[in-house]
Amino acid sequence: MERDLVIEEAQSAISWSAIFAGAATALAAAFVLLALAGGFGLKLAAPWPAMGATYDGFNPTLGAILVVIQVLSAGLGGYLAGRLRTKWVNVHSHEVHFRDTAHGLIVWALSTIAGVVLAVTVLAPAARPAAAMAAAAAVQIEPVHAAAVAAQASLFIGIGLLLSGFTACVAAGIGGLRRDEMHTVFWTEHARMRGPSV
Repeated sequence: MERDLVIEEAQSAISWSAIFAGAATALAAAFVLLALAGGFGLKLAAPWPAMGATYDGFNPTLGAILVVIQVLSAGLGGYLAGRLRTKWVNVHSHEVHFRDTAHGLIVWALSTIAGVVLAVTVLAPAARPAAAMAAAAAVQIEPVHAAAVAAQASLFIGIGLLLSGFTACVAAGIGGLRRDEMHTVFWTEHARMRGPSV
């Protein structure tokens, strides 16, 4: 009994390497999917008035695509975090499930913060000249409509963030469950191949 307690205390409840791997994967997947969306002709300009929004700068189709991108990338990152974490020994299955979903939530939070920091520090300054040129060439829109477009964009982004956080948690839980199943199958087959011990 004391040996089991020592083993449990020695294990960390958080696998940071799996979390960082999942967050990096989620962020990379989001950029790849955004690039693909831009390649298919979707306008990915910022819809907020200060960035030179236009009437067709944001629409529900683009909002839905942004939600899908957030959900897919968070799901991939969460699943990887669940699969890559180390196996916890002598931990109840409910606690394992909670830890896996917590890994997914942390992956989502870390990738979201990293994406915001990257967008503010790198992408926004690079996009300002293009936005200024587009704003100068575009017909100025009424402030009321610009505020409505910005509100609609914020709504879609908020929905995407909530759904992607939930998806990352569920995907990490599934990934951890799959990892434990594969671990059990491996050791069962290993024991059967070795045969009964004498």
